[in-house]
Amino acid sequence: MPNVAALITVIVVIVVLVVVLRITVRVVQQGFKGVVKRLGRYHTTHNPGLVLLLPFIDSMTRVDMREVPRRGDKQDVITKDNVAVGVSATIFHQVVDVNKALFEVQDYLIAIDQIGRTALRAVFGTMTLDEALSERQRINTLLGEHIADATEKWGVRVNRIEVLDILPPQNILRAMEEQKEADQHKRSVILKSEGDKQAAINQAEGEAQANITRATAQKQATVLAAEAKKQAQILEAEGNRESQKLEALGEAAAIDSVFQAIHQGKASPDVLAFWQLKNLARLADSPNAKLIVPADFAGLMGAAQALVAGLGPSAVAPPANGKATAPGVATTGVKPKRGTGEGSSN
Repeated sequence: MPNVAALITVIVVIVVLVVVLRITVRVVQQGFKGVVKRLGRYHTTHNPGLVLLLPFIDSMTRVDMREVPRRGDKQDVITKDNVAVGVSATIFHQVVDVNKALFEVQDYLIAIDQIGRTALRAVFGTMTLDEALSERQRINTLLGEHIADATEKWGVRVNRIEVLDILPPQNILRAMEEQKEADQHKRSVILKSEGDKQAAINQAEGEAQANITRATAQKQATVLAAEAKKQAQILEAEGNRESQKLEALGEAAAIDSVFQAIHQGKASPDVLAFWQLKNLARLADSPNAKLIVPADFAGLMGAAQALVAGLGPSAVAPPANGKATAPGVATTGVKPKRGTGEGSSN
């Protein structure tokens, strides 16, 4: 029996020591702080690490100092245009003052949850459904401003609030879908009409550009044709001028040759009269020549007949070049002064 009593005593001592050690020695994890209360009053704040407490006198509460996301339940709120929507949001908060978080509010987690619900109702009550669905960033900012003042005195900082879901009623969703479909159809019709309009404008501009191009080409062709015609006329005039010069030079050379032949051959008046008569006959054969008969034509004819009768046709030979021109004969149609006995023939 004494052995049993001693064993029980040892066991009790061991249990008491374990309990005392458990109460006395505490470990504060990284990211937490330990707040020690002695006999119910705040005593000190311990950073992460080993903490020794007085058994049955000191007590320690661990406070999470990290940023904590806390998702609230879905809340039914009413917008400014009297539409009931279901809203859920996540609040990211962080304890910055452990003393205020423990001693200024009973439970700061519950307080943050309740203030978040109140903020959702207050903010969505000032906005229409369309604004609530399209301005989520603005809602987050307004919620943060609404909660920040209340949580500051609790030693808690609200870093941001993110609205997760905004769920309108089913009838509103159907109406929104129909409106969206109508808007899409309207946009499609507008885009199609804009495309047709742009295509018509492009086609008209293309036709106008083509007409301008054709007119420009036609103008250039007309200008080139006029330039070519002008150049041809210039070349033709220059050719005619050169031809007239050459013809005049040829006629002058022929006259000079005849004149030299007459003087070198020492032709008698009878020979000259014969050549004059022969050239008059040649001029009369031309359909475009105008013949001017000299005033002494009758005497010339008598002298020629007497010459031919006395010498015969072969008595007088023409000069070597075959050309002779009688004095007083004009072939250009310009009439000299008419004298006695002047006549004309076509």
